[in-house]
Amino acid sequence: MKAIVSVFAKDARGIIAYVTALLAERDINVLDISQTVMQEYFAMIMLVDLDACSLPFHELARWLQEKGQERSLDIHIQRSDIFEAMHRV
Repeated sequence: MKAIVSVFAKDARGIIAYVTALLAERDINVLDISQTVMQEYFAMIMLVDLDACSLPFHELARWLQEKGQERSLDIHIQRSDIFEAMHRV
């Protein structure tokens, strides 16, 4: 299953490294990544593959939010099929 991970925060060093390390810890592969810094704000969106992740999706979402809060990051994950359905014109 594929999912969309979004990360928002005040810009700081190491955000990408921290988030990708979290994903690697759960055997999640990053397929595509886009990030930008607008003035002092950091925004990143990633397409990830969850096929090797053994954690149930709802637990993974909660875990990512908790880990993000430890570093003042707003991390969310959404199944890509739901994301696509919500953004279909």
